[in-house]
Amino acid sequence: MRKRVLVAMSGGVDSSVAAALLHADGYEVIGATMKLGCHGDADVADRPCCSLDSVNDARRVCERLGVPHYVLDLQSAFSRDVVRDFADEYARGRTPIPCVRCNTFTKFRDLARKAAALDCDFVATGHYAQVVDGALHRGLDPAKDQSYFLWGLARDVLARLLLPVGGRTKAETRAAARALGLQVVAEKPESMDICFVPDGDHVAVLRRELGADAPALARGPFLDRDGRVLGEHDGYARFTIGQRRGLPGGFREPMFVVAIDPARRAVVLGPRDALLGRGIVVREANWLASAPPRPGDAVQVQHRHRAAPAAATVVRIDGDEFEVALESPLPAIAPGQSLVCYDGTRVVGGGVIESGLAASPGRATLPILAA
Repeated sequence: MRKRVLVAMSGGVDSSVAAALLHADGYEVIGATMKLGCHGDADVADRPCCSLDSVNDARRVCERLGVPHYVLDLQSAFSRDVVRDFADEYARGRTPIPCVRCNTFTKFRDLARKAAALDCDFVATGHYAQVVDGALHRGLDPAKDQSYFLWGLARDVLARLLLPVGGRTKAETRAAARALGLQVVAEKPESMDICFVPDGDHVAVLRRELGADAPALARGPFLDRDGRVLGEHDGYARFTIGQRRGLPGGFREPMFVVAIDPARRAVVLGPRDALLGRGIVVREANWLASAPPRPGDAVQVQHRHRAAPAAATVVRIDGDEFEVALESPLPAIAPGQSLVCYDGTRVVGGGVIESGLAASPGRATLPILAA
């Protein structure tokens, strides 16, 4: 009996090649494009994903392979689990990563449920990560590695997950598309933005979800770390920790957003060294390793998608919360972002950053950075 696999197909080159490689390897492939609420909108018509054209491209790839293709309506779940959470996090003065939420819920949890209903043995996507002996690892291509966004997977989903392009570079994936006769997607541009923020204007999404009169979008003060008023902004949801653009000038040294205080609608500014943190508190922990780390264990951590791994020690684990101490201070530790723990290339687990701990004992930043 051939193993059956449900492949999430966005209409892009990565997921198309993933389906084609599995088909060539003898799997019974079923293609599935997830309708998340933005397909067909006029402002996404030219995007490589989340458009009617992308659905049609996925369907054409499936026709080329001779496999069935379905469109799964996941709009309600996506709106609840991803879009609404995105807005709520900004309202709390945090900086969310909707791709993590989408992967944790819609793309894997909900996809796995559909796979079970179709008697599929596996689920597959075009993510650049690898599953080796049941463990999640970084993708082979460091420039494309997406393992940072996958820490929230359930372990039972991971056990049934196939990632066919994770051991390739992007150039190799495009070459495979051409070799497999998938010219319709071989040269498609990459989707770089958040799918439901096609023009990069996240404030428009917040205005729709929270209302135009939401406190997060109302005028408030820029403050220094001692509480002095430095100017006025048009809404704290327009800012994130570490931001420099859009701040008042006239200072002796460059100033950055070092904290967001929703209670006062305040954006707190400080110099570069005020961004440095020596530790990180994390909640909503999810451990993918067979045994979670213990206090005193050394790990490498990544606090932003493009950040280099940093050496750290696990200080404590308390239910779904844990804390790490950093060997060297890290900048711009932003609540709402993800902290992912690695052992070499293996993903140990991760969680959502709750707060950073000050790098210098003379200035406590934990109350400021905490949402």
